[in-house]
Amino acid sequence: MEEYLNLLDRALKQLPSIKVSDSRFALPARKVFIEGKTTIFDNFDTICNYLNREKEHVMKFLLNELGTAGKLAGDRAIFQGRFSPDEVEHQIQRYLHEYVLCWECKKPDTHFTKIDRIWVLKCDACGAVRPIMKRRGGAVQK
Repeated sequence: MEEYLNLLDRALKQLPSIKVSDSRFALPARKVFIEGKTTIFDNFDTICNYLNREKEHVMKFLLNELGTAGKLAGDRAIFQGRFSPDEVEHQIQRYLHEYVLCWECKKPDTHFTKIDRIWVLKCDACGAVRPIMKRRGGAVQK
């Protein structure tokens, strides 16, 4: 038994140190800047791919929440009006909590699916299912 413990200690000492993080989901830094009377979200496509969501869905959410018009241009999103990077960041965080992270296990392993006539957010990690509420102008519709 003592030999086993010595071998185990030796094996543990040879393992590489691993940095453990509470969250395995960290979005890349957003590149948002103001140019004249427009706000440009430069790495919009990268963020959408990381969120595993369609660009059109994220764009529609941002346009609605920022209360402006805009368009997709390549891998950029262009908004009419001047919005600080903090405002855009706040809306991305809201989108993340509402449409990406599971409400049960807080993991980003989710996808949209339709059950009967209702769109739901289904978690692949824990199996949780919750309906996605329709929104209009920042208020939840019932």
